[in-house]
Amino acid sequence: MAGILDGKTILVAGVTMDSSIGFATAKVAQEQGATVLISNFGRALGITRRIAKRLPSTPPVLELDVTDDEHLAGLADQVREHLGDDAHLDGVVHSIAYGNPETLLGGKFLTGPWPDVAQAVQVSAYSLKALAMAAQPLMRPGGSIVGLTFDASVAWPVYDWMGVAKAALESTSRYLARDLGPDGIRVNLVAAGPLKTLAAKAIPGFEELDAMWATKAPLGWDNADHEPTAKAVVALLSDFFPATSGEIVHVDGGFHAMGA
Repeated sequence: MAGILDGKTILVAGVTMDSSIGFATAKVAQEQGATVLISNFGRALGITRRIAKRLPSTPPVLELDVTDDEHLAGLADQVREHLGDDAHLDGVVHSIAYGNPETLLGGKFLTGPWPDVAQAVQVSAYSLKALAMAAQPLMRPGGSIVGLTFDASVAWPVYDWMGVAKAALESTSRYLARDLGPDGIRVNLVAAGPLKTLAAKAIPGFEELDAMWATKAPLGWDNADHEPTAKAVVALLSDFFPATSGEIVHVDGGFHAMGA
């Protein structure tokens, strides 16, 4: 049976461990027929190359630091190197975020220093715009960009400046939806509930966030199951949402819709 991404080429940016949402998305995308590329940079690149072999089909691994202008400028050439001169991208997944846990998280909102805040906003929010612009020449005449957020409409315990960075990400996605829409490019986000990932382990007091879902999510919540989030990302990458852009799809067991 044909998959919903048959014939499509997808870049999943920011895959480190096989416990990441990015890895789960790459797996589901391949299962749904996509040709997948994944990326990372620096010391983590070696880890990404090893875990890439755990996917159903080993994908090309690109070196891409979304804060490095040279890497961004060379993205199209890297894609063509692996897939040929006529290569294109039908979709891009932004699975990238960082905030220094020692200075920005776990109750440090009032003391977070600007240089670290600036880094968090650049890596977690501005990079969505930077990645979109780097990929745009390969996405004409259209495609889908999907990022990952943690609902930034409220203030959470312990999340602090990463909550601010995610708010910036959510706003960035809306402006990208506005400006890339004329090129047929859709931009959406998936807001996942708390999941056990490498990033989550770095959040001091993550258990406090996680525990809230056990009693409040009407559908229940398994923080070790990345597949529901990955499936939502893949759905947004597909042709099943042709007129949806600037949207945030919650995959959190229904938690976001509940009151106290």
